[in-house]
Amino acid sequence: MAFEIQQVSAEQLGAQIWAFVALLQDSVDSGASVGFLPPLDAHAAVQYWNELIYDLQDGAVVLLAVYDGDILLGSVQLTPARQMNGRHRAEVNKLMVHTTARRLGLGKMLMAAVEEKARELGRTLLVLDTRKGDVSEALYRGLGFEAAGEIPGYARSASGELHTTVMLYKNLR
Repeated sequence: MAFEIQQVSAEQLGAQIWAFVALLQDSVDSGASVGFLPPLDAHAAVQYWNELIYDLQDGAVVLLAVYDGDILLGSVQLTPARQMNGRHRAEVNKLMVHTTARRLGLGKMLMAAVEEKARELGRTLLVLDTRKGDVSEALYRGLGFEAAGEIPGYARSASGELHTTVMLYKNLR
């Protein structure tokens, strides 16, 4: 397998929207806490990615994706802060790796690429949040992210249970 990370433009996202829909549905339906509840229907997933196209066009978000040839295996988003006093930071959102490609190091590859992109944009502080105790928390901590705090009852799961979210950060200096 020859994995390649690419920055995805608005036009590319539009052309590949069904691959991104499948990735989002797979992630949500397998339990990832990325802002949706399972089962995620295609209409809601298409609507999400269509809205992201506008953010990509105006530079509000950077979308990075990992491919094996033409096959989309995962993605991550970087949202640089727009506030005048926050131009040194960016938020990492929706790290997703398809269930068929997990445990291959793709999450780490995407996170390394998002850090590189943040540095290119002059961002020296990354922030993100994740469900406490989730496999993603272990991934982020293993990559040097530190906990800033926790918010109990932050996100609801499919069962209706409220879960604690851990706010994490990483200084890139």
